[in-house]
Amino acid sequence: MPQMPLATDYHGLTPDVILTAIESLGIYPETGLLALNSYENRVYQFRCDRGNRYVVKFYRPGRWSDEQIQEEHSFTHELAQQEVPVAEPLAVDGVTLHHFQGYRFTLFPSIGGRPFEVDNFDHLEQIGRFIGRIHQLGSARPFAHRVQLSPNIWCHDAIKGLRQNLHVPAHLETDFFDAAEALASGIDQIWQAHSHKNIRLHGDLHPGNILWTPDGPGFVDLDDACMGPAVQDLWMMLSGDRPTQLMQLDILLEGYEEFCSFDHKQLALVEALRGMRMLYHCGWISRRWEDPAFPMYFPWFAEDTYWQQQIGAYREQLQLLAEPALSLQSY
Repeated sequence: MPQMPLATDYHGLTPDVILTAIESLGIYPETGLLALNSYENRVYQFRCDRGNRYVVKFYRPGRWSDEQIQEEHSFTHELAQQEVPVAEPLAVDGVTLHHFQGYRFTLFPSIGGRPFEVDNFDHLEQIGRFIGRIHQLGSARPFAHRVQLSPNIWCHDAIKGLRQNLHVPAHLETDFFDAAEALASGIDQIWQAHSHKNIRLHGDLHPGNILWTPDGPGFVDLDDACMGPAVQDLWMMLSGDRPTQLMQLDILLEGYEEFCSFDHKQLALVEALRGMRMLYHCGWISRRWEDPAFPMYFPWFAEDTYWQQQIGAYREQLQLLAEPALSLQSY
């Protein structure tokens, strides 16, 4: 019997294992496996002997339970049934989550497309409409198994892991953790001061998870689907200075509110969510550092300069928390 992989172990996921896993579903790759940009999972694109193009995703062992993955798949299926253009897991003999030698994997159609241009306002309005449709469905009922977006996981657990993993240079520890704890405290205050309704979300809806196809947008990678405030799926579409962000937000919400009402009070959470993402990202790299891919793709994580930059970024973000929130009333 094959040895079960460790929590972050991909050593046993060789090309032969990948190909044999795919072939166990009766699908036979004709081309080689093209690795796609994914650090958390292992994702490959290929064409089968019938000419169909697929993407196969091998889930990181130990990250999600089967129930959490199935809940992601069910949510994606619901969206596809409502004609939201999302990469839906393919069912083989009625099953979307497959097991092979201790690994769990899923097949998707390869939807292709070019990167989404955030400065194209026509495209941005279409994105707003589809996010509104996602949230219209997402608010119908809660997830039962997936996590809830909160500072506990995204801030405090991240800082705790950084302390335990000892990746912060010793001579920068005091400054780094003082800045991180101050930012987390500021985020806590905002989170507690602004109550909000939690709904089912994409969870990681940055422009890189939207492809532009001849038919319009295609949404991919619901791996981080969670419960949280609606603004989580909107704020990562915003970039540039404040006037530019307000213009982008106005266009997004014009499309969004055709399908789903938006509580504008949630705009007070934008900088808190940005700070949470900053802390979580640092803790995530630290947590995955034993994966050989991470030192290869994030070599600067081991350099003093990175940690000095984080100290400055956390202090700057703490200042942004104290500034007036984005508001279309003054736009």
